[in-house]
Amino acid sequence: MHLIGDGLVVVVIVIHLYIVVLEMLMWTTPHGHKAFGMTPEFARDSRVMAANQVLYNGFLAAGLIWGMVAGRFDFTVFFLGCVIVAGIFGGITASRRILLVQALPAAVALIVVGMAHRS
Repeated sequence: MHLIGDGLVVVVIVIHLYIVVLEMLMWTTPHGHKAFGMTPEFARDSRVMAANQVLYNGFLAAGLIWGMVAGRFDFTVFFLGCVIVAGIFGGITASRRILLVQALPAAVALIVVGMAHRS
């Protein structure tokens, strides 16, 4: 169960690192436009906001990596909780797709990590 939990945390980390790449390097590219459903004009005008946003996703990934490398259950739970809250907020305010892409994988990982910790 620990291995499955760790694997799910890695999935959440990879999702957030991919979001970092999308927001930092691909925001104004056709791939970024398609991924976020935006026009080239909107991408150009909002790239500063994306640069700020990318920091949050990067910090979430870094916190999860820290929790895994340090073997700290409490850090992992905290940062998975942060991902869930961010995903719910984004799902309510920006796009419901964020619930599936961000919040759901983190919630599943949190449940499995919690179950593994109890055993």
